[in-house]
Amino acid sequence: MDSMLPITILSAIIGIVIAFLVFGNYFQKRKSEVESIAEPETIHTNQKTSKPQQSHKNTLKKSQAKSHSHTAEHKDASKRHHPLDLNTLKGHGDIVTGVCFLPNAQSLATACADGVVRVFKLDDASSKSFKFLRINLPAGGHPIAVAAADEASSVAVACHALFGSSLYMYGEEKPKADADSKQAKLPLPEIKWEQHKVHDKRAILTLVGTKATYGSADGSTIIVSCSEGTDIVLFHGKSGKIVGNVDTNQLKNNMATISPNGRFIAAAAFTADVKVWEIVYSKDGAVKEVSRIMELKGHKSAVTWLCFSPNSEQIITASKDGTIRVWNINVRYHLSEDPKTLKVFPIPLKDASGTTLHYDRLCISPDGKILATTHGSMMQWLCPETGKVLDTAEKAHDGDITDMAWSPSPIPMGDKQVLVLATASVDKKVKLWAAPSLNAS
Repeated sequence: MDSMLPITILSAIIGIVIAFLVFGNYFQKRKSEVESIAEPETIHTNQKTSKPQQSHKNTLKKSQAKSHSHTAEHKDASKRHHPLDLNTLKGHGDIVTGVCFLPNAQSLATACADGVVRVFKLDDASSKSFKFLRINLPAGGHPIAVAAADEASSVAVACHALFGSSLYMYGEEKPKADADSKQAKLPLPEIKWEQHKVHDKRAILTLVGTKATYGSADGSTIIVSCSEGTDIVLFHGKSGKIVGNVDTNQLKNNMATISPNGRFIAAAAFTADVKVWEIVYSKDGAVKEVSRIMELKGHKSAVTWLCFSPNSEQIITASKDGTIRVWNINVRYHLSEDPKTLKVFPIPLKDASGTTLHYDRLCISPDGKILATTHGSMMQWLCPETGKVLDTAEKAHDGDITDMAWSPSPIPMGDKQVLVLATASVDKKVKLWAAPSLNAS
């Protein structure tokens, strides 16, 4: 019995030591966990009890944030800077869906998804701020396109709502003299005419207006509205009366436009061919009929966009087949003479894998020497004679470009005159760009 006592005591001591080690390790872990969980609270407490130290931390953080912000702004500015980027028209509350220069070239109308059409006065393209006329559209209408009309101050607006598409023609009232001041009040825009459900419930894709000067046309503005379906409707700019209808019979339209002289209408759809119609005018200048006269055949895939040359004798098309074609349509079609392909250029635009991309939009300068093109938020300027790239803005906007338009004539910029291209985007901005040098590499 006495011999067992030392063994029992030794076993007890070893057990106590093992227990101490086990529980000690456990409590150490718990302490670590508690400290880890309580650390934010401890910091929070220290924030209250050590203000000078925290103030120094805040100052450091602000300094770092400011430095980071400045660096980010610098990077962003350098990323978006482009030599041809003249100015940005801000103040739009939503996506800018359309732009259009009025005949005087120094007024630019913009359509915005915030329900407002703004007419900017571009007295100087380099100005830090621009005055604009605000036109609030009827409630429920979302402006999607604008077009120039008869008078210098008139603008046609295409809107889409639940019940369908509508057209509104806005013009300025004649200035009224105030009896007291004997000064003319600033004219306010008013609706001259309106048309509703112009394409039933289908949305309007493009809206274009031009003064008809060909043949016996009397110079009246013809407005062409193209729907997302297969129909195209022609309106008389001053009266708003429908003067013609066209059915493209091509599943769905991509867009349609009218030649500068008011003679031809051309439409691009989900097919490789482009259909062309002629507007025939009667002796009194009114639209007599619209007849289909030719097709442009040659592309191997859908034509995404097209535009007429300033002299109305050529059409430039861009296709998903990766090419641009220049067509001569000044042919004796009544003798079954077909339009001729003058030039074919590969689209100089590829993705990371080397696949050729297509252009979303085309717009040719009033002198016919520069072709502006877009793909997403990127913009390129090409020479339509050679297909050479004159310049590229990799990220012209912070979002896809929705519309673009050239000024009919140069605009003042400081002590010089500059031909300007306006672009609209989903980034809620309108940008003004100078025309590139024709000698650019």
